Amino acid sequence: MKIMEVEGGNQLTGTIRISGAKNATVALIPAAILSDEESTICNIPEITDTKALCDILNLLNVEVKRASESIIINPQKMKNVEIKEEFSKKLRASYYFMGALLGKYKKAVMYFPGGCSIGARPIDLHLKGFEALGAKVTYDNNKYIVEAEELKGANIYLDIASVGATINIMLAAVKAKGKTIIDNAAKEPEIVNIATFLNNMGAKITGAGTSTIKIEGVEYLHKCFHEVIPDRIEAGTYIIMGALCGNSLKIDNVIPEHIDALLSKLEEIGADLEVGSDYVIVSKQNSYKSTTIKTAVYPGFATDMQQAFTVLLTQCSGKSKVVETIFENRFMHVAYLNELGANITIKNQTATIIGKTPLKATNVVATDLRAGAAMVAAALIATGKTTITNVEHILRGYEQIVEKLTSVGAKIAIKEI
Repeated sequence: MKIMEVEGGNQLTGTIRISGAKNATVALIPAAILSDEESTICNIPEITDTKALCDILNLLNVEVKRASESIIINPQKMKNVEIKEEFSKKLRASYYFMGALLGKYKKAVMYFPGGCSIGARPIDLHLKGFEALGAKVTYDNNKYIVEAEELKGANIYLDIASVGATINIMLAAVKAKGKTIIDNAAKEPEIVNIATFLNNMGAKITGAGTSTIKIEGVEYLHKCFHEVIPDRIEAGTYIIMGALCGNSLKIDNVIPEHIDALLSKLEEIGADLEVGSDYVIVSKQNSYKSTTIKTAVYPGFATDMQQAFTVLLTQCSGKSKVVETIFENRFMHVAYLNELGANITIKNQTATIIGKTPLKATNVVATDLRAGAAMVAAALIATGKTTITNVEHILRGYEQIVEKLTSVGAKIAIKEI
């Protein structure tokens, strides 16, 4: 088992370069199997989710080569086999193979996906989308069998603007006959990145990044070269850390437009920010004002940024609130923040934070990926040495987090126990 030890009270100064987006990477890798030739994806982060997806590619007899930050995927000898639970349970995004296999072979067999326990997270919208395209869905002992004699374009309305459902339906529809229209589609930048990848292979997708996506089915997808966009959640996490303990901390390789909601809230509380074309420089301020944030689908305040921002709110004077509207179990970090010295109460889906409170080191748990990032942020400003367990969650989504933070002055290490 791995633990992370963080010695608090150190100033962060220097430059942190942001890696490729986890939430794009985990869909791009399954999307690559739709190609009839090999494809190359660069700026791939070295995280455990990437490895888990490559393990599934190996199971499917897909040739995978890693070269520096790139991955070359060749599906020409691919076999459509059942994706067993030992593979699917490692990450939520394994479900993208369902849409990709259905789109390519008209059949997908896999077990229910895993991932962080942050709420019910059903995949009903994905399955309804597949059925609208002509597939039959059978559920048997935690295993899904999705198959169709033929996939035909359809008009699909999503009850919720789900990122996962939008992408999965897009994957299934790329080779379907005729036109598919997804209404109330999610608008996240990662969706645009995946649509661009598919279009680079010869797909005909328009409207990605808007609420209506149109897909004209094609028969063949060719080789292409594609780049993963920078990770907006990783960028936001480090910017928040800079607001907590930075001194001209530069967060590089950022697309500021992707984190407008976060930057607006940081300015509102009084953060010192310099926003460039592809970077943000941030320094800690002695005084921050309280505020209220409400999570929302993009371009609103990202639910994945909420936990780390809650840490910053403990250092704001007065009463702040976090209203969580996306997942019903996304406050598991709060109990541990309170153990560190925060004053936070939860009622329904709202956390109320009374600040400013000093934090003191103790032993905490990374209950999920983003809660783990919040624990790191809190540990950086806590007096003493904080020990974080379940750090495997953190390593799922933050490439070289120890090396990046160490390079700018943090005292942080991962140990095996």
